[in-house]
Amino acid sequence: LQFNLPVIYRAYGKNGAHASESGIGDVSLIGNVRLYEKLTEHSTFRWTALGGIKFPTGDSDKLNPAEPDFAAGIGGHDVTLGSGSYDGLVGTGFYARWKRLFLTGAMQYFIRTEGDFGYQFANDWNWYGGPGAYLLLGDKATLAVQAVVSGESKGEDTINGVATDDTATTVVYLGPQLNFTWSGRLSAQLGADLPVSVASSGDQIVHDYRIRAAFTWRF
Repeated sequence: LQFNLPVIYRAYGKNGAHASESGIGDVSLIGNVRLYEKLTEHSTFRWTALGGIKFPTGDSDKLNPAEPDFAAGIGGHDVTLGSGSYDGLVGTGFYARWKRLFLTGAMQYFIRTEGDFGYQFANDWNWYGGPGAYLLLGDKATLAVQAVVSGESKGEDTINGVATDDTATTVVYLGPQLNFTWSGRLSAQLGADLPVSVASSGDQIVHDYRIRAAFTWRF
């Protein structure tokens, strides 16, 4: 089982006006199962699947239709910390290693339900993966650098069942990532995502870049 607690900071702006939102997002509880694994002295292959549920813990006040948009193209759905909905999540992933080289890949599909203020985010599909190399590969700790290609795609959100016209996006990112593990219990990642392809409907906010950091403790 895995419990995810996102802590979010978003800075945004347009035409000289800038603001930010920060806080806890929607937490999730995910079950992971190992479908297949093969280990040798010089290689590893692992295939996993996951499923879980996301809980409405993040602040969703920005979805209130009475809340004015920050600026044209920057609405509440762009900056909200939570959705106010219980959502499902399914996915699969793999990890392959040969000596100090490795390749990872994963995909996740989010099944959205209606949340606060009648707002329902569209189902969306996320994926990521790429090659990497271990700078340190020991019994106690590992340190690796990886080139990650990731992307996400979603349709139009709805408000009380009526589709919007400025919320569909398909984005592809490229960037570096550092992966660290210690003692088989602690793992950490630090990565940057730079958009290389952006397709969006209507007038809406898109990322200039993203910085990601994650810590996992297994017990």
